[in-house]
Amino acid sequence: MNKAFIRQPNKYHNKKVNVEGIVFDSKLEAKRYQELKLLERVGDIKDLQLQPSFDLIPSFKKNGKTFRKTTYKADFSYIVTKTGQMIVEDSKGFLTELYKLKKKLFEYKYSDLTIKEIKR
Repeated sequence: MNKAFIRQPNKYHNKKVNVEGIVFDSKLEAKRYQELKLLERVGDIKDLQLQPSFDLIPSFKKNGKTFRKTTYKADFSYIVTKTGQMIVEDSKGFLTELYKLKKKLFEYKYSDLTIKEIKR
């Protein structure tokens, strides 16, 4: 059998899950989406966004080389209806070094926001 057609297991053993036609990277993320949709339905939260992107470092040039911008893409963001506070969420089974670095940059640049980690 051709090795190109053998599916490799996900590095972190996550299984993609389809909910309402939306494909999530893990069961944890899909479950949290369902919880957030319920909170939105009852009015506890509003403006639920999937995969919101936050710019961390703009594109720049140095010594003739162009560097692409660096972004952080969260799983969800929403507004808590009672307080008006924006919440940024990420579902994590494992905290990678790249995630930790991007979180640190996010916390620095967006000091008025905090990432809420939903863990397994």
